[in-house]
Amino acid sequence: MLYFYIKIFHILSFVAWMAMLFYLPRLFVYHSEHKDNKGFCDIVKIQQKKLFNFIGYPAIICTLLSGIGMIALEPTLLKGSGWLHAKILVVALLVAYHFNLYRYMVALREDRDTHTGKFFRILNEFPSIALIVITILVILKPF
Repeated sequence: MLYFYIKIFHILSFVAWMAMLFYLPRLFVYHSEHKDNKGFCDIVKIQQKKLFNFIGYPAIICTLLSGIGMIALEPTLLKGSGWLHAKILVVALLVAYHFNLYRYMVALREDRDTHTGKFFRILNEFPSIALIVITILVILKPF
């Protein structure tokens, strides 16, 4: 029964983490498109920092720990289940994306980022693709 409670926590944590991964690049779009408006950018910088620190970090930590917890309770999941290995790979890419967003946030905060709103719009597509792939892997368990 503990496994299912951890699984519920994992799903809720993942949803919170994905919310941050979807919204932070959108804030980057606003920031990059309004660089000439200092007052606006100052507010967006605060929003970015709070979103990353108070939602992003706790959510990524809870997602990863609960995922590890489920595997620890059911180690047979790793045996012959290529879908889980594929999911872990996509999650590793999301973790890299998460910390890459941090790099952009710091550069924007220090007013040294030169990327356009279009760049951040395109960047914002990665979590959508990752979510689709993870959902397919978890539901269909294709291999």
